Amino acid sequence: MVNVGDKAPEFELVDTDLKMRKLSEFKGKKVVLSFFVAASSPVCTTEMCTFRDRWGEISALGAQVIGISNDGPFANKAFAEKFHFNYPILGDYKSKTIRDYDILMPDLLHVKGYDAAKRSIFVVDESGSVTYKWVSESPLVEPNYQEIIDSLK
Repeated sequence: MVNVGDKAPEFELVDTDLKMRKLSEFKGKKVVLSFFVAASSPVCTTEMCTFRDRWGEISALGAQVIGISNDGPFANKAFAEKFHFNYPILGDYKSKTIRDYDILMPDLLHVKGYDAAKRSIFVVDESGSVTYKWVSESPLVEPNYQEIIDSLK
Protein backbone atom coordinates (compact mmCIF):
# COMPACT_ATOMS: atom_id res chain seq x y z
CA MET A 1 0.00 0.00 0.00
CA VAL A 2 1.32 3.46 -0.93
CA ASN A 3 0.81 6.15 1.71
CA VAL A 4 1.70 9.79 2.22
CA GLY A 5 5.43 10.02 2.90
CA ASP A 6 6.29 6.94 0.81
CA LYS A 7 8.34 7.06 -2.37
CA ALA A 8 5.95 6.81 -5.30
CA PRO A 9 6.45 3.52 -7.13
CA GLU A 10 8.18 3.98 -10.49
CA PHE A 11 6.27 2.94 -13.58
CA GLU A 12 6.76 2.63 -17.30
CA LEU A 13 3.47 2.87 -19.17
CA VAL A 14 2.43 3.46 -22.75
CA ASP A 15 1.00 6.83 -23.80
CA THR A 16 -1.47 7.59 -26.58
CA ASP A 17 1.36 7.82 -29.14
CA LEU A 18 2.73 4.38 -28.17
CA LYS A 19 5.69 5.98 -26.38
CA MET A 20 6.77 4.50 -23.06
CA ARG A 21 6.67 7.06 -20.25
CA LYS A 22 8.17 6.81 -16.76
CA LEU A 23 7.32 8.66 -13.58
CA SER A 24 11.01 9.49 -13.20
CA GLU A 25 10.96 11.64 -16.34
CA PHE A 26 8.87 14.14 -14.34
CA LYS A 27 11.31 14.30 -11.40
CA GLY A 28 11.80 17.89 -10.29
CA LYS A 29 8.10 18.67 -10.84
CA LYS A 30 5.08 17.98 -8.70
CA VAL A 31 2.91 15.33 -10.32
CA VAL A 32 -0.80 14.66 -9.91
CA LEU A 33 -1.34 10.99 -10.72
CA SER A 34 -5.01 10.59 -11.52
CA PHE A 35 -5.96 6.93 -11.77
CA PHE A 36 -9.32 6.70 -13.51
CA VAL A 37 -11.69 3.80 -14.04
CA ALA A 38 -12.41 3.75 -17.78
CA ALA A 39 -11.81 5.97 -20.78
CA SER A 40 -14.96 7.73 -22.00
CA SER A 41 -17.09 6.69 -19.04
CA PRO A 42 -19.23 9.57 -17.69
CA VAL A 43 -17.53 10.26 -14.33
CA CYS A 44 -14.04 9.75 -15.77
CA THR A 45 -14.82 12.19 -18.55
CA THR A 46 -15.93 14.78 -16.01
CA GLU A 47 -12.79 14.22 -13.91
CA MET A 48 -10.32 14.34 -16.78
CA CYS A 49 -12.04 17.43 -18.27
CA THR A 50 -11.89 19.16 -14.89
CA PHE A 51 -8.12 18.62 -14.80
CA ARG A 52 -7.93 19.92 -18.38
CA ASP A 53 -9.96 23.00 -17.49
CA ARG A 54 -7.90 23.70 -14.35
CA TRP A 55 -4.59 23.13 -16.14
CA GLY A 56 -3.54 26.79 -15.85
CA GLU A 57 -3.94 26.69 -12.08
CA ILE A 58 -2.14 23.36 -11.75
CA SER A 59 0.68 24.33 -14.09
CA ALA A 60 1.20 27.65 -12.28
CA LEU A 61 1.90 25.61 -9.13
CA GLY A 62 4.69 23.75 -10.95
CA ALA A 63 2.71 20.56 -11.34
CA GLN A 64 1.98 18.07 -14.10
CA VAL A 65 -1.15 15.91 -14.35
CA ILE A 66 -0.87 12.33 -15.60
CA GLY A 67 -4.02 10.29 -16.19
CA ILE A 68 -3.69 6.50 -15.84
CA SER A 69 -6.21 3.76 -16.55
CA ASN A 70 -5.96 0.13 -17.53
CA ASP A 71 -7.36 0.97 -20.97
CA GLY A 72 -5.13 0.35 -23.95
CA PRO A 73 -3.42 3.15 -25.85
CA PHE A 74 -5.99 3.24 -28.66
CA ALA A 75 -9.00 3.72 -26.36
CA ASN A 76 -7.02 6.31 -24.39
CA LYS A 77 -6.02 8.11 -27.61
CA ALA A 78 -9.63 8.36 -28.79
CA PHE A 79 -10.61 9.64 -25.32
CA ALA A 80 -7.76 12.18 -25.18
CA GLU A 81 -8.37 13.47 -28.71
CA LYS A 82 -12.13 13.79 -28.27
CA PHE A 83 -11.73 15.94 -25.15
CA HIS A 84 -8.45 17.70 -26.06
CA PHE A 85 -6.54 16.71 -22.94
CA ASN A 86 -3.40 18.77 -22.37
CA TYR A 87 -1.57 16.18 -20.28
CA PRO A 88 -0.47 12.55 -20.81
CA ILE A 89 -2.96 9.70 -20.60
CA LEU A 90 -1.18 6.42 -19.92
CA GLY A 91 -2.39 2.86 -20.32
CA ASP A 92 -1.69 0.28 -17.63
CA TYR A 93 -3.29 -2.52 -19.63
CA LYS A 94 -1.64 -5.20 -17.47
CA SER A 95 -2.72 -3.37 -14.26
CA LYS A 96 0.84 -3.69 -12.86
CA THR A 97 1.10 -0.06 -11.73
CA ILE A 98 -2.48 -0.16 -10.45
CA ARG A 99 -1.45 -3.15 -8.31
CA ASP A 100 1.81 -1.42 -7.24
CA TYR A 101 -0.28 1.48 -5.90
CA ASP A 102 -2.71 -1.05 -4.33
CA ILE A 103 -5.79 0.41 -6.00
CA LEU A 104 -7.08 -2.51 -8.09
CA MET A 105 -10.86 -2.71 -8.27
CA PRO A 106 -11.68 -6.29 -9.29
CA ASP A 107 -14.85 -7.22 -11.16
CA LEU A 108 -15.97 -3.69 -12.05
CA LEU A 109 -19.77 -3.42 -12.10
CA HIS A 110 -19.86 -7.10 -11.05
CA VAL A 111 -18.39 -8.20 -14.39
CA LYS A 112 -16.12 -11.14 -13.56
CA GLY A 113 -12.53 -10.50 -14.60
CA TYR A 114 -13.11 -6.87 -15.62
CA ASP A 115 -10.55 -5.20 -13.39
CA ALA A 116 -9.99 -1.45 -13.25
CA ALA A 117 -8.27 1.16 -11.13
CA LYS A 118 -10.11 2.60 -8.19
CA ARG A 119 -10.59 6.31 -8.80
CA SER A 120 -7.51 7.62 -7.00
CA ILE A 121 -5.25 10.65 -6.76
CA PHE A 122 -1.62 10.62 -5.65
CA VAL A 123 0.32 13.87 -5.56
CA VAL A 124 4.05 13.29 -5.84
CA ASP A 125 6.53 16.02 -4.92
CA GLU A 126 9.68 17.04 -6.77
CA SER A 127 11.75 14.38 -5.01
CA GLY A 128 9.32 11.53 -5.77
CA SER A 129 7.52 11.28 -2.41
CA VAL A 130 3.75 11.02 -2.07
CA THR A 131 2.38 14.15 -0.38
CA TYR A 132 -1.36 13.58 -0.94
CA LYS A 133 -3.48 10.47 -1.37
CA TRP A 134 -7.18 10.00 -2.06
CA VAL A 135 -8.77 6.67 -3.02
CA SER A 136 -12.47 6.05 -3.62
CA GLU A 137 -14.16 2.71 -3.19
CA SER A 138 -16.92 3.94 -5.52
CA PRO A 139 -16.23 4.57 -9.21
CA LEU A 140 -19.01 7.18 -9.16
CA VAL A 141 -17.32 9.55 -6.68
CA GLU A 142 -15.14 12.39 -7.98
CA PRO A 143 -12.13 13.71 -6.09
CA ASN A 144 -12.16 17.08 -4.32
CA TYR A 145 -10.38 19.15 -6.96
CA GLN A 146 -9.80 22.14 -4.70
CA GLU A 147 -8.21 19.90 -2.07
CA ILE A 148 -5.83 18.59 -4.75
CA ILE A 149 -4.96 22.15 -5.85
CA ASP A 150 -4.43 23.16 -2.22
CA SER A 151 -2.08 20.19 -1.70
CA LEU A 152 0.12 21.53 -4.50
CA LYS A 153 0.63 24.90 -2.77
